[in-house]
Amino acid sequence: MDTIPKRTTGWVVMETLRGYGVDTVFGIPGTHNLELYRPLGALGIRPVTTRHEQGAGYGADGWSLQTGLPGVVITTSGPGLLNALSAAGTAYCESRPMIVISPGPALGAEFADVGTLHETKDQLGAASAIVEWGRRATSAEEAVAAIHDAFELFATTRPRSVYLEIPLDVLEQETALPATATAPREPAAAAEPAAEAVAAAAALLARAERPAILAGGGSRQAAAQLRALAERIAAPVVTTLNAKGVLDEHHPLAVGSNLRLAAGRRIAQEADVLLVVGSKLGEAELWVPRLDAEGAVIRVDLLASQIDKNQAAEVGIVGDAATALAAILRALPEGEAGADRAELAAARVRESIAAARAESAELSAENTALAERIAAALPQHAIVATDSSQIAYWGLLNALRVSEPNSTPYMATYATLGYGLPAALGSRIAAPHRPAFVVTGDGALMFSMNEFITVIEQGEDVTVIVVDNGGYAEIKQNEADAGIAPVGVDLAQPDWVAVAAAFGGRGRSAATPRELANAIDAAVHEGGLQLIHIEQASFDLGEEAAA
Repeated sequence: MDTIPKRTTGWVVMETLRGYGVDTVFGIPGTHNLELYRPLGALGIRPVTTRHEQGAGYGADGWSLQTGLPGVVITTSGPGLLNALSAAGTAYCESRPMIVISPGPALGAEFADVGTLHETKDQLGAASAIVEWGRRATSAEEAVAAIHDAFELFATTRPRSVYLEIPLDVLEQETALPATATAPREPAAAAEPAAEAVAAAAALLARAERPAILAGGGSRQAAAQLRALAERIAAPVVTTLNAKGVLDEHHPLAVGSNLRLAAGRRIAQEADVLLVVGSKLGEAELWVPRLDAEGAVIRVDLLASQIDKNQAAEVGIVGDAATALAAILRALPEGEAGADRAELAAARVRESIAAARAESAELSAENTALAERIAAALPQHAIVATDSSQIAYWGLLNALRVSEPNSTPYMATYATLGYGLPAALGSRIAAPHRPAFVVTGDGALMFSMNEFITVIEQGEDVTVIVVDNGGYAEIKQNEADAGIAPVGVDLAQPDWVAVAAAFGGRGRSAATPRELANAIDAAVHEGGLQLIHIEQASFDLGEEAAA
């Protein structure tokens, strides 16, 4: 054990991250990345060792959603890095901040092809093809500069994953870089949006008779401003899944995250003025190729390239959502929307919610009904991570009403499997005051059940609700629709209750809504790793779900 710590490149990189507030990192120690792990204890950084680097990335993403800081993933070179790239791709697609750090070949050993440990043809090229940018630092100064640049990126433009590769010999080198070089830097202040665009947007909204707001992931840091504007003009608010909860979904103007249903989209499509905040209006969020809004469209986005993407805008405001919405509020005429107008807007919201529920039930009756029972049994203020499972996208994400953004970690665009469990663990580590749940299908859980032991090892409380529909039911239906007999989709199931116990947790089965509610209460009370198994085909839906 070192009595005088070596101030290596690895040390100053982690020191820089700690200065920005990062106190938790996710990854797996390996032969080549030891200098990134050496300083963690001295710097007060908690290492979370997952059992697969993909889980490390998803855990970092869950942690990031709760803290607002970038999730940090440390991998070994070669296979460790490549294992983490699905998570890096998720962060890129969903516009979330992530820093992946890996050692790389020593200087001069690039493309050597001599059979060194973890040798990979071009790991920098592989990672760079997935993330916003990838860099290979040739000195401690360059490595630290890359961390500063990453935080500037996250603060001032669209946040996405980045990759830093540090050659093994550089990583291990001692450096005289002073502490002042690793100190955090203040990002540039958000610029005020163009006054002409703000005035034009305010004029349109002031004249609107049926305004509406569509909020995307770019609005998550502007919850207060969005609510104030919605109330000022009596505008219903519909959100993408990445913005779910940006307006408390119990608010009378909150339609919820039902854009994937025609009833939810209709609020936006039929508005005479639609304000879109921080969304590219992608097909994965809409479940149709285009929104096709009928009225005038105002768009607010950090990037000018997004203003007309997938939906042309009459007025485009380039800038930070919070700053732009505050500017629009100031430019509006004095006075609130009248009580009559507010009630008409609230009535439209109630009608939309009821129509969306009926539509969801028609499209997937069993998932909708079960999701309503699960939502009714979950504690208030829980964080509920999900996977790309039918119980999530057909059911729970419609049925569950949340009060805060980032309460339902999910990846609507990348739509990966195995995300839910590690994301819930990362979320719980970042927000220990909130109960953490995973609601997932059996097929998806098989991708990350190795992280059960990480929950145990970290001493965290996470409850997994696994809805067992016998395999890949969605793909089975896709095969049937294509005239293909079921192939590769009916999966053998473990004894889920026994699996949880084998990892050191507690497993239960629930076959009725009452058993489910009792199991959830017991899980929260007992803590630790909890699993509730629901065999969907035999679940007795029984009494109606709570309204």
